[in-house]
Amino acid sequence: MNFTLKEAMEILERTPKTLESFLSGLSDGWLQSNEGEGTWNAAEVVEHLIEAERNNWIPRLELILQERLDKPFPVFDRFAHLNSATEKSIEQTLLDFKTIRAQNIMLLKERIKPDVHLELTGLHPEFGDVKLRELPSTWVVHDFTHISQIVRVMAKRYSSDVGPWQAYLSILNK
Repeated sequence: MNFTLKEAMEILERTPKTLESFLSGLSDGWLQSNEGEGTWNAAEVVEHLIEAERNNWIPRLELILQERLDKPFPVFDRFAHLNSATEKSIEQTLLDFKTIRAQNIMLLKERIKPDVHLELTGLHPEFGDVKLRELPSTWVVHDFTHISQIVRVMAKRYSSDVGPWQAYLSILNK
């Protein structure tokens, strides 16, 4: 097993800075492009990450720490961020993400004692029993998934502009 809470924190702490560096100051052409109907653009992905910070990771962590094995996690609506139109700039959205992520990291550091809590279990509504250590592991991979998604969506914006080089650009062929 590769998971350590310390290493997970290294990634969780860096994601807001990574996205801020990559997305701040970009034109709407980059931020609003998507892969077609029913897909998300970069700004929507950041809004989804904020929604997960509010309603997924910490509420589930708290249920596990309360050892409420009889109470399943609340269902997380992965599309809730699409229901509220926002007029925020990408910089404000990134600041909101950075702020809530910092608060959640503080909670993780305060609440989880790795030698005591990592094997505690919770009840996922779809998967059944899950271990606390699986939650921050999933959180990290969730970040990687959406960073990858943002990069892929933005790259595909130029898919018809690269001409024959598309054959060598694997990101455009997925």
